[in-house]
Amino acid sequence: MQNRHSLAFVLILIAIAACTDQIEVPKGPSSPIYQAGRLQYKEDHPQLKLLGLSAAREAQIEKVELPARLVWNEEKTQRIYSPFSGRVGVISVDLGQNVSAGQVLAKLVSPEFGAVQSEAQRAQADLSLARQTNERQQKLFDIGVIARKELDQSNAELKRNEAAFTLAQNRINIYGTPSTINLELTLRSALNGVVVERNINPSQELRTDLNQPPLFVISDPTSLWLQIDAQERDLASLSPGSAIDVKVSALGDRVYPARLSVVGEQIDPVTRSIKLRAIVSNLDRSLKSDMLAKAVYQKQSKGLLEVPSAAVFLRGRQHAVFVAVNAASFELREVEVAELGTDRILIRTGLKNGEQVVTQNALLLLREIKFAEDSAQVNPMKAKP
Repeated sequence: MQNRHSLAFVLILIAIAACTDQIEVPKGPSSPIYQAGRLQYKEDHPQLKLLGLSAAREAQIEKVELPARLVWNEEKTQRIYSPFSGRVGVISVDLGQNVSAGQVLAKLVSPEFGAVQSEAQRAQADLSLARQTNERQQKLFDIGVIARKELDQSNAELKRNEAAFTLAQNRINIYGTPSTINLELTLRSALNGVVVERNINPSQELRTDLNQPPLFVISDPTSLWLQIDAQERDLASLSPGSAIDVKVSALGDRVYPARLSVVGEQIDPVTRSIKLRAIVSNLDRSLKSDMLAKAVYQKQSKGLLEVPSAAVFLRGRQHAVFVAVNAASFELREVEVAELGTDRILIRTGLKNGEQVVTQNALLLLREIKFAEDSAQVNPMKAKP
């Protein structure tokens, strides 16, 4: 009987042992060691397979596109308004026509201009009378008929009439020098160019007190201005004289060379943009005013390193990366960012060329550091009696 109990006990032990061999309790990977800003993993740790690496390298020259708009070159543009109210009489040129300096564009009939003509002739008549009077007063003074005071008054009156005549004559000379009062105001071009805008019709009534567009716009379309909206970060690479390429989507892949001429002095407080201006050669006149364009320049990043954007993160208020010391060790390092981009980030200090940085799952490493720091704070508290 005793042997039967012993045999049964042995069989139970064998069964337990068999079950123990078949059930394997999984063991989690051990946590990495965090010390002096470094995480040290075991070489076979499964998390290492989740980390992507990329080498820091010297920043490559980047082509940056800025929104821009083509406008007339104001240094070669004339906007012609009517200085007097009146009616349009004759129009001598049409839109797109080439004109030369001094050429007649249109003639207006203006009573206001007639009044200016009349004033000029009246001033001339007054001056002629003042001269005759002064000559007579001078003769009378020489023979002692009048006193010095009367001669001085005559001289003063002559000077006043000379000044009034000069003013009236100069005013009329701006618009022509007619010998008679004919009310006809002639509008002329002041430069060689093309009629790029015409806002005048036959018999049209013109009023100077209305906010009217210019009657004519004369410009040289072979040279255009490019107005560019840049950001503050672009100023490091752009200055007067910088070469710029101009692209217009409507004209395909064609590139027009341009030269930056003016950099604005004020940052827009709302958009944080700054106005730039370049001069574009347009000899074949394929570019048109008010076309939307792209200003392309090569961004210089000498002395900077670039890494993928995914490698850099904020730790508090400081940018940082994880640098791979070796295959299983990673160092948390603060860096100074020169520029943030969607695909790449430029680093000024904190990295060396060729160093490997973690670009995938860097948050896993941050989590391990957080666990290690929390554990270091808790364990000393448990050790207190």
